[in-house]
Parts: sequence; structure tokens; C-alpha cells
Amino acid sequence: MLPKTQRPPPHPRIPPILSAAASAAATAMVLRSLAKDLIPRDLQHEVFLRLRRFLSRFSSELTLTVDEYDGLYPNILFQAAETYLGTVITPDTKRFRASKPEREKRIKVSVEKDEELTDWFGGVPIKWRLFCKDTPGKYVVNPDSLGYGCGAPTLKTEARCFELVFHKKIKDKVINEYLPYILEKSKILKEEQRTLKLWTLKIERGMGGPRSKPWQSVNLDHPSTFDTLAMELDAKENIMADLQRFVKRKEFYRRVGKAWKRGYLLYGPPGTGKSSLIAAMANYLNFDVYDLELTAMRSNSELRNLLISTANQSILVVEDIDCSIELQDRFKAAKKPVGKPLVAMDLLQPDQGCGDERIIIFTTNHKERLDPALLRPGRMDVHIHMSYCTPCGFRMLAQNYLEISEHPLFTEIERLLKMKKVTPAEVGEQLLRNEEAESALRGLIELLEEKEEVEEVKAGQVEQKESGSEGVTELEN
Repeated sequence: MLPKTQRPPPHPRIPPILSAAASAAATAMVLRSLAKDLIPRDLQHEVFLRLRRFLSRFSSELTLTVDEYDGLYPNILFQAAETYLGTVITPDTKRFRASKPEREKRIKVSVEKDEELTDWFGGVPIKWRLFCKDTPGKYVVNPDSLGYGCGAPTLKTEARCFELVFHKKIKDKVINEYLPYILEKSKILKEEQRTLKLWTLKIERGMGGPRSKPWQSVNLDHPSTFDTLAMELDAKENIMADLQRFVKRKEFYRRVGKAWKRGYLLYGPPGTGKSSLIAAMANYLNFDVYDLELTAMRSNSELRNLLISTANQSILVVEDIDCSIELQDRFKAAKKPVGKPLVAMDLLQPDQGCGDERIIIFTTNHKERLDPALLRPGRMDVHIHMSYCTPCGFRMLAQNYLEISEHPLFTEIERLLKMKKVTPAEVGEQLLRNEEAESALRGLIELLEEKEEVEEVKAGQVEQKESGSEGVTELEN
């Protein structure tokens, strides 16, 4: 027998409760592994679900299920969780999924089925697992549709759901704080990850049936921003401030009983940057753009259906609105039935359309041709005059095209700009002709010297004084 001082230290005694827990966990893992090998795949989910329900009787944990669909319609909470959990994946996560839709710019990371994730909220762990099982096929509303009832239904042969496992003591915290947090966080993530779209009408719309999508989209890759826009600085700051005030006033619009919409009228000569301003507004707000061709409408009901099918947080653009009104007048003069939607202009007004957080923009080269009723407050809330190029606009264009902020020829160019009529588009086209700054600027001077003189009173200033409509904001560029 070894002396007492040479005996090995006794093994630390493991508490019986920990030993039992470890044994149960090991047994569960063995059973789960065997079940995967022995039980048919289509029955595994049901077996595991029943096993979890049985074991939950002896556990202090609760399980909350979030199904992908609520009946026939997508479950917004499931979509939010799917987006949110893509940011929770850690180095400990063994399996996850990555994809990139054809028209999207970013890679989408999401949870793989049967993979468990642990999220922490307020210092408390919450476990997530995505379950999938095959089901008899059924048609559900496509979650990628523009709105419920707008897109063709999709055949689903797989049911998906998230299961949250957490201690029963934090049930109220999970339901009242954690889930709302996920909804809000996912909304922010989607805005950051969203690829802007330009939606146009399909020529063959309606041929695919009453539930077919009337819109088709391409990525909106227009580079225009308020930083690069050739406008007076004050005008740009006023527009940005108005947009910011609008998007922050959801509760205000609800409280006063008005639809959450804002109408803008952009007017001025061709080539003064109306399309660039629309693109800058879309990039600034992260809103999709819908290009609506009024002359392509066949009926008032078609126009209303198109408005319903546009998404929230979007900009609806009707270009050259005066041309649409002229077409309506021709129909009336010919005494033809005006089935065209041009007699239903109120459908386009901010207080009559469907949806929320919409910007409605009309453009025209001839504001004086428009019916004053169309321009009143509540319809077109902000009137923005897009004028000829100014010295400030020229300096922005010179920075964009030539990457210069100063040059000896600037003084002469700015003097001529105050006297001549030239659009920002004409200035930009001239600056494109030569990469060497000196040659490009001299070419611009030659162009300006050939242009006609500016009238003593600039276009739009008289209109601004005469309109004076209460509630209408006039912005001069």
C-alpha cells in the first residue's frame, strides 16, 4: 500500500443530477442518430415532434412555433425571422445556406433546415430551429407578389416552420419584446439589403389571367443622387428636408385622417433634370419607382387595379401629364366615348389611391396647360421648377464630369450662364466630348455664345408670384 502522501488525488464527485442530465442528453443524441437512420425521412419530423412534446412535460422550457404560412397567406413573422437569423449565424453554426437571386446585388444568407441557432436577448438564450416536412401540394399566395391577390398563386409541397425554445419564465418577454424586436430589426435589414426596382407596365398584361402581375421590373441602377444633382444647394436641401419630414409622419397622417402620400409636380423645359431628380429621390428614400403610362390605360378600373398593385414605399411617376390631358381633350372634341382613365385623374391623387408611404410625381414641360384643380394643395403639394443651368449647377457638373472644382475659365462660363438659356443636359453633353478640362470648357463657352439671351424675368418666377396657393410649396431651381 502506497504511503498516504503518494496516493493519487480522489476523483471529484459528480453531482447525481448532473450525471443524470448528461446521461439523458447522451441517450437523446444516440436515439436521434438512430432515428435518422431507421425512420423514413417523411416521418422523422412527426416522430421528433412527438418526442419533444413528451420530453417537454419534464422540462422548464417552452416551445413557440412560427409557421411560414398563416392559412393561404405568408406569415410576416416567419419572413422577418428568416431575414433576422441570417445575421445571427456565428462561427459555431455548422450549416447554413447562401443564395443570390438573379436580379439582386447581394448574397442572401439564411438558416439551413434542422440546424439549431442560439440567439441572446437581454442576457437570456433563445434557441431557434428550422423544420421542414413534405406535405400534399396546395396553392398559396406568392410572397414575392406586389400585394395579396395580385400575383399568381404558388404550389407548395413543403411546410416550413421555426421553433423557438426558451425558459418558461421569459414567455412574456419573448412575445411582447423579442418578437416585436425581430419585426423591427428585419425591416431595417431589408431596407439595407434591398435592390431598387424600376417597374413598368407589361404590354401583354391581362393575357395571363385576372391574377397575373401587370408590372415588370429591372434594377434601378441610376447613379443620380442629391450630391451629384445639378441644382441650387438651397433647393436640394429643401427637397431632402420635405422628404424626410414626410417619411417620419406616419402617425401624424393617421391622426389627422389623411392618406400617407405626398404629391410633387416637376415642371420646366426638357433637359433640365426632371428624370435625374426622380432617381435621386428614389436613391435617397430607398423607394422603388413605378413608371405609369396613362395613355396606355383602357379603363378607370384598370387604372385603379394598377394603383392597388403597387407596393408601399414607392414613387409613382406620370411623365408629361399635359400630353395625357391633351389626349383626353381630343377624345372629347371628337365626341368619342372617353373610356380612357384620363377622366378619372382623381384616382391618381394622393387622397384617393391605395396603400401608404407613397410619393406621386407628375412632370410637365408646360405647367400653364394644366387644370388648376390638378395643382391644388392635397394633390400636388410641392411644385418644383426645373430651370436652365445656373452657375451652381455648372460647378456640380464640372465636378462630376471633369473632376475639377476650380479653373480660370469658370468666371467667363458663369457670366455667360447668367445671360444665356442652356439646360444641364446640354452642358453635360458638351463636357462629355473631351476629357481634357481646358478643351471641354472652351467648347462649352462656344456653345453658350451661340445660345439666345435669357429673358429679363426667368420662367417660373411670375408663376410663383401669381399662384400663391396656400399649402403649396414652390421650389425654384
